[in-house]
Amino acid sequence: MSEEPTLDEPKRRPTIGDVAKAAGVSPSTASRALTGQGYAAAAVKAKVLAAADQLGYVPDEFARSLKRRTNRLVGVVISDLRNQFYADLAAGIEQVLGAAGYQMVLVNDDGDTDRELAGVRTLLAMRVPGTIVTPLSSEAGALLTSQGVRVVEVDRQMAESQCDAVLVDSEHGARAATGHLLELGHRRIAFLIDELEWTTGVGRLTGYREALRERGVDYDPELVVRVGFGEGSAATAIASLLEVRPDVTAVFAANNLMAEGVWQEMQRRKLRVPKDVSLVAFDDLPWMSMVQPAVSAVSQPVVAMGAKAAELLLARLSGTLTGDPRTVWLEPTFERRGSTRRLPG
Repeated sequence: MSEEPTLDEPKRRPTIGDVAKAAGVSPSTASRALTGQGYAAAAVKAKVLAAADQLGYVPDEFARSLKRRTNRLVGVVISDLRNQFYADLAAGIEQVLGAAGYQMVLVNDDGDTDRELAGVRTLLAMRVPGTIVTPLSSEAGALLTSQGVRVVEVDRQMAESQCDAVLVDSEHGARAATGHLLELGHRRIAFLIDELEWTTGVGRLTGYREALRERGVDYDPELVVRVGFGEGSAATAIASLLEVRPDVTAVFAANNLMAEGVWQEMQRRKLRVPKDVSLVAFDDLPWMSMVQPAVSAVSQPVVAMGAKAAELLLARLSGTLTGDPRTVWLEPTFERRGSTRRLPG
């Protein structure tokens, strides 16, 4: 009598051979019955399917893909699963991939380049034909493309990238948000940014500076604050700035996490938004419409951006899109709400 497997010895997965034995047919007949590829009599097929159900047999799609030299897996590498932005991006990608019969393999690098490369190597080992990445470095895309994997960069683009990309016009969005504050009479506008290495951060700072230049307002580098990654960084940064620059009348947070930190610090200091300080943000999330006053924000078409990236990748994989790398730009919109006010005079 065989012993039951222990916790340290998990139960072996049923194989196609086990199904064939239980159904009293050959493995090749069982395979034809399960896959529908080749002839199997109706009675035999019913017997094989019943045996598969009884044993809990699940086909090994990875092994099948290697045999057929095809793979219906697509890698998706994102930076922070805790950020709603990336969750929405992944949702848009999955909608298109799922409809096309592909499965998404999600890798979270947590903003770490070593983890990004480790995740990319895992995807290469799985032989994915294509990958969508929010890149941290140029190495990830270069490694994938060197192995013949199709790559679409989304949200940001590495310098001299040889990949397709889907981007939101960050410069346009930041210029609209800053311009709104300037129209209300604000001149001492703090700008919080977490990175200036990627196209997103560079574009948002450029938009901020362009709006100032267009209205003849001098750029003050003291009002541009680099915020570190991690919980509480934005709150600490704005607190430090307000200590030395109490003349600040408005804050522009360059992403939703920084906006949340600024909002929390304003509440802690009992500063009234917008009576004491006006606030605008880049990235419009549901909480920004739920607080009082609601936060004015640059709204990105995040789900649409993910969907477009998936469409672009599938077009490359199918051969319907050929030629040089293509960059698709999507336009953000500025949602004006109650977190800003016109200065007197």
